[in-house]
Amino acid sequence: MDFPPGESFSHNLEAIGYADLEGRPAFKLALHRAGSRWYLYTGTFWHPGLTILEVSDPARPRFVRFIDGPANTWTLQVQIAEGRMVTSFERIPPGWGDRPGAPFEEGFLVWDLADPEDPKPLGRFRTGGAGTHRNYYDGGRYVYATCLPEGYEGHILEIVDIDDPTHPREVSRWWKKGQWIAGGESGASAGTLLHGGAYIRGERAYLPYGAGGFVILDVSDKKKPALVSELPFAPPFQAHIAVHTAQPLTGRELVVVNSEAIAENCDEPLGYAGLVDISNEERPRLVALFPLPQPPEGAPYRNFCEKGGRFGPHNQHQWQYQDALLHDEDRVFLTYFNAGLRVFDISDERLPREIAWFIPPDPRERRGPLPRTRLVCQSEDVLVDARGNIYLSDKNHGIYVLRLNRA
Repeated sequence: MDFPPGESFSHNLEAIGYADLEGRPAFKLALHRAGSRWYLYTGTFWHPGLTILEVSDPARPRFVRFIDGPANTWTLQVQIAEGRMVTSFERIPPGWGDRPGAPFEEGFLVWDLADPEDPKPLGRFRTGGAGTHRNYYDGGRYVYATCLPEGYEGHILEIVDIDDPTHPREVSRWWKKGQWIAGGESGASAGTLLHGGAYIRGERAYLPYGAGGFVILDVSDKKKPALVSELPFAPPFQAHIAVHTAQPLTGRELVVVNSEAIAENCDEPLGYAGLVDISNEERPRLVALFPLPQPPEGAPYRNFCEKGGRFGPHNQHQWQYQDALLHDEDRVFLTYFNAGLRVFDISDERLPREIAWFIPPDPRERRGPLPRTRLVCQSEDVLVDARGNIYLSDKNHGIYVLRLNRA
């Protein structure tokens, strides 16, 4: 597959492959290995459904099929572990290609990947509301779902038992005080919502709770999640999704956190990525911030805010204990919307430094309504397989396959 036209910029990253996905831009990425074959699954922007690529040869991704999703429904999120796949259904927010008033589907599906090219749906979980966003599943019995049930303001956590995948059932739920409006609560600040999904380490769940900050829960009793601690981030950082991702390391008592840029042209408070020290989990503390990306030499803008579209952090590569994925606790792979993919060395947690980056060319064809200000690259999600191949998605492109040139 030829690469899209236009100029890309890179440092220590090389583009080795590209898949157009038949014109359906990708969002969330998940990987499955079946013997010697490797498969990439992605929810798609602007077209409800799921795309399957074979990436056994990452330089020549093979389009396998597109599975249609329900109309007027976001199907952006996908998780894979132990031969099972979890995909989301969610009401599309206004301005993202929704059809106001039209019916939509909600919840999540559990699939069997015995045949990786022909997944079979096993069962469905329903929230009774607007569906689920970025769920977490690393295998076993429980899905930690990011849900929008009826009666709540913003996404909350629901722990769902899929031991019988044909009949998923809710075990418990947790929310920040003020979200349960049907129960008479009020006072939750705008943007208090679980957005980027939980991340589980042992008996703890690490929650990126938007304007509600970074939250640690004790989930040793799945029926009664209990608050351990929380760390606010807004103000001074932007409040709408002040904490989008919170990924704990396993070898060090650190959590990699970042916000999500929302407004185009930087019309909001600063976004960030950084490290939180959880050596005392009852008193987490921010100990480092990542450096801001700088435009490449010769770029026709002084800073990325002038480029148009969104500029700021979004999604991290997440290992989630999967053998098919890269586990490297000294490097962070982080998408940055119009600044592309950035790679940071965090071997010294007090001095994170940028070691590589890749900025795709700006799209020539608009495939969806965003970005509004200018048609520029908007890198969305990143996933790195255990072989070192990096997959990068975009709102108006297909998937780039990259390799890091140095350790």
